[in-house]
Amino acid sequence: MRALPRVRVAAATVLLTLLGACSTTTDPAPGPGGDSVRLPPPGAVFDYQLGGAYPPAGDVEAVSRDRAAEPVPGLYNICYVNAFQTQPGDAVAWWRKNHPDLLLRGRDGEPVVDEDWDEPLLDISSAAKRRSLLGVVGPWIDGCARRGFDAVEPDNLDSYTRSDGLLTEADARDFARLLADRAHARGLAIAQKNTAGLLGAREDIGFDFAVVEECARYEECPDFARAHDGRVFDVEYEQGDFATACRTRGGRLSVVLRDRDVRPAGEPGHVRRTC
Repeated sequence: MRALPRVRVAAATVLLTLLGACSTTTDPAPGPGGDSVRLPPPGAVFDYQLGGAYPPAGDVEAVSRDRAAEPVPGLYNICYVNAFQTQPGDAVAWWRKNHPDLLLRGRDGEPVVDEDWDEPLLDISSAAKRRSLLGVVGPWIDGCARRGFDAVEPDNLDSYTRSDGLLTEADARDFARLLADRAHARGLAIAQKNTAGLLGAREDIGFDFAVVEECARYEECPDFARAHDGRVFDVEYEQGDFATACRTRGGRLSVVLRDRDVRPAGEPGHVRRTC
């Protein structure tokens, strides 16, 4: 997720996700996951529903939802997992109780927190820590597969940039590779979430496509489009950036304008537009 703005999964789903539909719109072309995964078609009409699931509009071909939600039959379904940081609120207490050793701690012994969203970072600083974290996050990915999702979107790949120097890009790359292997073993494609700095490692990690926030604002859309052969879902939060993305995407990106809280349809403040 971007530092600001960043989408947040609906609070009502957080505790459920811790305690614990097949698609027809696919592309047979193999990606890093090989023939075992289904890739989204470039330019698919997209909806980003992390703030709460709701019936997609009739033109929607692909949707991203929290892993506690149900996939939508007939669509390409992407399963959101917060893989590099905790969720806020009750989720923090859950990690403190069950896996306190897997929270990244600063030199003062206290958890290192992404203060924009009050999310402690997970400790991916060693191979042993990464293996232990896979023991937690891996079953979440397995659950996405069992529920009928086509792909997984592991968020906060860029948490190392908020770690006060305690994590490195290599740490993120190595943990992402474990997640990609797990996803592919379960028949899921895996998305690169933001983090343009890791585009060069895309094939080494095993990313199959990308989900990005505000690539127009940060002038990253062309880089993601080239690296992922147009299989990029771009979420914009400002009208001007949305217009820029639509004007310059050349039909290669899936662009959606959402409100910053990604509210469900029918709620005050809900915004959703596509090119």
